[in-house]
Amino acid sequence: MSGIYIHIPFCKQACHYCDFHFSTTMGKKEAMVSALCRELELRKEEFSNVVVETIYFGGGTPSVLETEEIEQLIYAVREHYDIVDNPEITLEANPDDLSEEKILQLAASPINRLSIGIQSFFEEDLKLMNRAHNALEAEKSLQLASEHFDNISIDLIYGMPNMTLDRWKQNIDKALVFGIPHISSYALTVEPKTALAKFVEDGLITPTTDEETQEHFNLLNDTLLAAGFDCYEISNFGKPGYYSKNNSAYWQQKKYIGIGPSAHSFDGVRRGWNINNNPKYIKSIGQGIVPMEVEVLSATDKYNEYVMTGLRTIWGVSLSRISAEFGPKFKEYALMQADKYIEEHLLFVDGDDILKTTKKGMFLADGIAADLFMVNLK
Repeated sequence: MSGIYIHIPFCKQACHYCDFHFSTTMGKKEAMVSALCRELELRKEEFSNVVVETIYFGGGTPSVLETEEIEQLIYAVREHYDIVDNPEITLEANPDDLSEEKILQLAASPINRLSIGIQSFFEEDLKLMNRAHNALEAEKSLQLASEHFDNISIDLIYGMPNMTLDRWKQNIDKALVFGIPHISSYALTVEPKTALAKFVEDGLITPTTDEETQEHFNLLNDTLLAAGFDCYEISNFGKPGYYSKNNSAYWQQKKYIGIGPSAHSFDGVRRGWNINNNPKYIKSIGQGIVPMEVEVLSATDKYNEYVMTGLRTIWGVSLSRISAEFGPKFKEYALMQADKYIEEHLLFVDGDDILKTTKKGMFLADGIAADLFMVNLK
């Protein structure tokens, strides 16, 4: 499996917690779409012998594009790449963009999966985050989208300041009322140089404690598992048949091309990332040059990335794969570092080969993975 990620670097306004690359100025939107189409053409040789199974529009806020612009980009992919008959094509969208007219247009387009940034169904949470939509728009967008799309995912954020377990439970239950088959849920993180970080620094907001955040995650996990979802990755819950193919490919370290400013790419050997400046990106692409930095991954880098992504998922980390791809020293090291977590019932070895987190250890997967990382062994 391989995929194409297209970064749409525009938003109506800046969310207080966001550190992604975007601009709130739409003046260069038309030029950006043309540049994205051109980058797709410039990089087609990278996938000359690869079949594309997923196209993902992320951002930013891809739903600020006109439907015709989205179709223009999909056409550019189809023109230059070999694609399966029924690819998963996902559009990230904000509720305030999803009018009935827009949803009807998208439903008639090649888009077959919506990822809607709900974040919360409560007005106070949305105002704290500086979201562009309100609680009423959140519910209305889901009602309309559910009438025309079967494959819908929503984003919810937990670990919000002053969010009680009861209010978090209401958020989850509200999502379940709409019959959504996929939920991506993330803990609110205070990223440097964001408005949220400034609020915390000034004492205007008190972050949720790690203990409270873990309680939120445990409630989320228990509630969604009981409702028929699988937690196939720490932040992603899907009903059978509705796992995100795009996201699953990332966690399973499949190849993908990232198109657009700040977009990342991975071919199994190298990782690349485009410049995160819109005018410079457009100018460079106009000159036929992809403004990308590239890093060739060492065996240690690849091992660390495999452990990091694998422990977050239901597929875990294969010890035999570590030995085959990286050598016996890496497997020995992984088992040695994992031993204390196995004793603490945070990790276990499934079927004598697959290292996985227990339910208790799932929320701590990132920290556990970091302790299994190899340093300076080539």
